[in-house]
Amino acid sequence: MALTPIRRIVTGNDARGRSKVVWDGPSPGTHETNFKGRGHTDFWVWRETPPLLTGEEDAALWPDEFPGPVGGGHLRVVHWLAKTEQSPSNEPYKEPEQHGRTWDRGGGNHYNRSYMHKTQSVDYGIMLSGERVMELDDCQLTLKPGDIVIDVGAWHLWDSSKMGCMMAFDMFSAEFVDGPAGTVQGNDKPMRPPADLKLPPGVKPQRRIVALDREAGKSSLVLDAPSPDVRTDAARPGFALQRMWVVDRFPAKIVYETLHLPHVLEPPRNGSVLNVVTFPPDEAWKGKVGAREVAAYFQAIGSPRASAYSPSAPHPYMQKTRTLDFGIVLEGEIVLVLDTQEVPLKAGEFVINRGTNHAWSNRSNKPAVVAIASHDAR
Repeated sequence: MALTPIRRIVTGNDARGRSKVVWDGPSPGTHETNFKGRGHTDFWVWRETPPLLTGEEDAALWPDEFPGPVGGGHLRVVHWLAKTEQSPSNEPYKEPEQHGRTWDRGGGNHYNRSYMHKTQSVDYGIMLSGERVMELDDCQLTLKPGDIVIDVGAWHLWDSSKMGCMMAFDMFSAEFVDGPAGTVQGNDKPMRPPADLKLPPGVKPQRRIVALDREAGKSSLVLDAPSPDVRTDAARPGFALQRMWVVDRFPAKIVYETLHLPHVLEPPRNGSVLNVVTFPPDEAWKGKVGAREVAAYFQAIGSPRASAYSPSAPHPYMQKTRTLDFGIVLEGEIVLVLDTQEVPLKAGEFVINRGTNHAWSNRSNKPAVVAIASHDAR
């Protein structure tokens, strides 16, 4: 059984500066292990921060390493298998061993169970299918499709014994100011949703798990709660942007919380933002939105210049930012609208948007949910 192919759309610009599709098809960056059906698929690799938005090479095929190139990062999906009678036995736990920017202390088998490990990185982990258990030193968490883990340099182990899984990881370098310990710095208070937080009709609360090491050699669960910061759009009933994490420098800091930072759509210099956006059916607001409503939305999220609104544009909410965006459709169906074409997408498909003019259009009769990680780029 080969690795499950996953569709990936990569955008760019034509000679007139209009957004278009450059590549559309299964990501070619597949790496299968000796266990058939087990391995990882690279979707994009960058070697420097901020990454370039131009280039003719497919960065999914660039040489990669774990946890990503020094000075950059990668977006990949890991494919893990369920436990069977033929599954290898788990190795015993051991004293931590260092391998470059990774440390491990055993306990896994690389088939349905990873080693207990720690990487010098901040990871956005997004469950796509199946089920996975995340083991920390102080707890175990069962993850379902759509759940998001913010792994802030923590010791952790993954177990897919029950049913196997696919999980996406956007990983980039972090700064360990205390050497290999990589413990949390500062005292920013973790943010939980207020008791009176109300979501628009049709919007599900987005689970946000944050893990880090409070003390050397021991990981801790900081948060397992819905996003505390939900942005809506008065002109689009049922729209919600739920913030997950913000990185305000590179390499990323190991901290308790980042949502006190103001960045929503666009990351700070050399940073990133991760959001989960629910798009209601366009029919709910179509014909009722114009320049004023669109401007109010972009102003409210702190990015007035991101709007590419024009009465003649293919969609009212066209936007363009100097960012490398990774869009993953988590639920429903949605259309990526570009200057020159439209691309229908369904759950489990990926978009690598390289700073191009675009919008998301939901032409179905149900909400669509897209996780969008945006990295400052050049």
